[in-house]
Amino acid sequence: MKVFRSPDNPIIKPKDIGPWAENVEVIGVFNAGVTRLEDEVILLLRVAERPISKHPDIVLAALYDVGQGRLATKEFSKDDADNDFSDPRLIVTATGTYLTSISHLRPARSKDGVNFEIGRTPAIAPANDYEAFGIEDPRISLIDGTYYINYVAVSPLGITTCLASTKDFSSFERHGVIFCPDNKDVVIFPERIDGRYYALHRPVSNLFAKQDIWIADSHDLRCWGNHRCLMATRQGFWDQVKIGASAVPFRTPDGWLEVYHGVDANNRYCLGAVLLDGREPWKVLARSMEPIFEPQTDYECDGFFGNVVFSCGLLCEDDKLKVYYGAADTALCYAELSLQDVLRGLESS
Repeated sequence: MKVFRSPDNPIIKPKDIGPWAENVEVIGVFNAGVTRLEDEVILLLRVAERPISKHPDIVLAALYDVGQGRLATKEFSKDDADNDFSDPRLIVTATGTYLTSISHLRPARSKDGVNFEIGRTPAIAPANDYEAFGIEDPRISLIDGTYYINYVAVSPLGITTCLASTKDFSSFERHGVIFCPDNKDVVIFPERIDGRYYALHRPVSNLFAKQDIWIADSHDLRCWGNHRCLMATRQGFWDQVKIGASAVPFRTPDGWLEVYHGVDANNRYCLGAVLLDGREPWKVLARSMEPIFEPQTDYECDGFFGNVVFSCGLLCEDDKLKVYYGAADTALCYAELSLQDVLRGLESS
């Protein structure tokens, strides 16, 4: 698949973002939700901050202290054999798991879609028990003049998906948890279908090691039911370990096109596509046999968590998929793919 990568990539880097809290450093800006508001491209950036440790043998984890209404830290010793630091994203201990960074959502605006003015403070930040370890990976669906933002909330209670809304990206209303733990990679279809709202989601089965894409529907965007497994991982393919929805699906003359991510046996994250029936979106019509986009450049292969391209949003304009994606869980990048090339590369189920 031919991919145009912006020569300015990464278009937003950690050094471009000022830290929100005290005594932290920005280690990642990636996985942004994207939409248009009038003549501007709007991003909600996932900004990951890490507490600065002054001791080389101490690792700090940040968390939102609900009682204090502020960020706090916990210390973990590298000398303690019960502490596992093998995954740079996690601190696994005998008493629980913590994150090495805490994320919030930062707004950014652009006229040309590449050069962004970045807000100095969060649009949405951790604020309750469900968000104690941070909020991540927003998706933005414009429905009937309102922008609905679903995002991942992480805490000791588990990984949930929450919903917020706005009309101007200046003020936001929170609507609480819409998918219980452990569930993430939620995307909400940008219009009602026969009077119902639809969403893709990714529940996790620890017992059977299942991480497949499901579909659900709702009458009000808050209460979701009629859950069905939409599509599963494929043994021996680029998406054999886990899959999840990435960008908000959009209509084509052939049906709903969803760009999703898949993980292979080497923990390599790539993007593919699936075509869903326009009137019955729980029916898969065709799917990528090969990735449409995979990590190849240095900034995609090397970083905080390498060999990753991961998108939370794209714009389909002028027969192009304008993809905003996180590279190696470190920086935000921009690429373009031909819509027709993507559709031609799908194979019927």
